[in-house]
Amino acid sequence: MRRRRAILDEVREGLSRSQKELSPKFFYDARGSQLFEEITRLPEYYLTRAEREILVGHAREIAAVTRARTLVELGAGSASKTRILIDALRCGGRAVTYVPIDVSAEFLDETSETLREEYGDVAIVPVVADIATDLVLPARRSEPALFAFLGSTIGNFHRPAAVALLRRVRDQMRLGDWFLIGADLRKEPAVLEAAYDDSQGVTAEFNRNMLRVLNSELDADFAPWRFKHRAVYDEIEHRIEMHLDAIGPQEVHIPGMPTVMLRDGESIRTEISCKYDRASTDAMCAAADLVVERWLVDSAERFALALLRPA
Repeated sequence: MRRRRAILDEVREGLSRSQKELSPKFFYDARGSQLFEEITRLPEYYLTRAEREILVGHAREIAAVTRARTLVELGAGSASKTRILIDALRCGGRAVTYVPIDVSAEFLDETSETLREEYGDVAIVPVVADIATDLVLPARRSEPALFAFLGSTIGNFHRPAAVALLRRVRDQMRLGDWFLIGADLRKEPAVLEAAYDDSQGVTAEFNRNMLRVLNSELDADFAPWRFKHRAVYDEIEHRIEMHLDAIGPQEVHIPGMPTVMLRDGESIRTEISCKYDRASTDAMCAAADLVVERWLVDSAERFALALLRPA
């Protein structure tokens, strides 16, 4: 009941704005997580390949610098890229604890069980949490820790919220801990828009899945097929915006809140994905009392991993 109330309050507030907006965390149930994994394999979606290239080339360096024995991953998903870090941290026979954090309990359970089968010597301690609002870690962990926020998920937050999230992690860090974040770099709008509007329509299906999640969570009556996916790059704000545009006027009923009225063509913004350069990343991290110690980019300079330490 408490969970439904929290979701309802957030949805009511977002849909009452002049630009209706819903949080990208509502993309994710088991189906949404599977769709996103499919997106990462699409030819247009370069981000995962670019980040993997960096990890393959620098994972041992990251392990040597951080000497981490605990890996805490925010928004873990399937942990497909995380295995590169786990393997690097295990070199030399060191005991490793992996703490995956994700909002989707079902998907997190599947990932944790798979990892336990693959890594019998790694302690897997999953945590179900919404990193946008809360970050509570297990009371005990091996020292030191490497916090990881891979992908370009930090870009899903407006700058004040991004700084607040980084600060929450900073407040959990102890002496000797490190923080690794992924940042998608600024580039041609056509390249960015294609990454968020693929030719196979997988991203469109992923976007509409948010409405299915809310139908399930709130007993709403969104008609996903009556919304069109749209992705556009804002060159002033340096961010991709994903929208769901209403096809025809609509009324949406959600128990516990007023009827939502949508005009033909009116949009619900479902995601922003901010794009960075070194200067903007430095400034964002400094606002959270963090310093970029190492800046690692892929060979095509499309994506960066920033290794941070407390200021």
